[in-house]
Amino acid sequence: MAKATREAYGEKIAQLVQENPKIVVLDADLAGSTYSGKAQEVCPERFFDMGIAEANMIGVSAGLAASGYIPFASSFAMFCTGRVWEQIRNSVAYPHLNVKIVGSHSGITVGEDGVTHQAIEDIAIMRDITGLEVYAPCDQWETKAVIDHVSKTDAPCYVRLGRSKVEDVFDENKVFDVTKVNVIHEGTSKIAVFCTGLMVQSSLEALPKLQEIGFDPTIVDVCAIKPCDEEGIAKILEENDQIFTVEEHSVTGGLGSLICEVAADHCPRRIHRIGMRGFAQSADWQTLLREYKLDGQGVFQQISEKLK
Repeated sequence: MAKATREAYGEKIAQLVQENPKIVVLDADLAGSTYSGKAQEVCPERFFDMGIAEANMIGVSAGLAASGYIPFASSFAMFCTGRVWEQIRNSVAYPHLNVKIVGSHSGITVGEDGVTHQAIEDIAIMRDITGLEVYAPCDQWETKAVIDHVSKTDAPCYVRLGRSKVEDVFDENKVFDVTKVNVIHEGTSKIAVFCTGLMVQSSLEALPKLQEIGFDPTIVDVCAIKPCDEEGIAKILEENDQIFTVEEHSVTGGLGSLICEVAADHCPRRIHRIGMRGFAQSADWQTLLREYKLDGQGVFQQISEKLK
């Protein structure tokens, strides 16, 4: 069933806030859009709407964490990463406080809100902060597993979620280890496609088209961006000759850069990075994915061109 990862977050945080009296939920005037408002419905005494004041939200979250609580702070990815980068670095990561930052509406699929709201640099700027964990789940089930996982860790985290509804990759019976890569399809060609977030779905859509022209790549879901499953990634690099990365993010600093770094340390490979190479435009999310060749057809075209 198609469901947005932000919606899955709302369902899971509403469950967790009832189960754990230490969990508190904060938002910056966007609780209806981020779905953090689901926690307010069931536990209003531990929900705080901070208004359009994201830096203050992170500072208050740091104080709550220092007082023994587990704050989940939500807003659009652009505003809870870019606008508040210094607060995250100095008030959360440096003292290693247990704050969970959940950014919805990431990437270009935020759509019509345009470039000002399209976070295509958030993984890069969060990944570079010492001690901050970064996750980018692909569907509702992986999202719920990630939120459950970070609620039990004693570390600052950033979880990247999306606005648009996405098809299920997994089902409710999947047992996750969100710290490891997920090989979704074991291919027969020596080609590997590493993908994250909703680009997992795009890569799976591209798969039968690639098989039709004689290529059967291994499709790898990389949810844990930091710390990454370095051993698992290196093993896949060693087993394959042609490597692709696919992300709804800048090709600089995100998944593509991560795989290049692991390759440089363990198993040098030529890596083809598919993603954003500049600002997008304002349009509906489906149009934007087509325009920037990040839908299934576009991913197929970009991979097949390199394999010719």
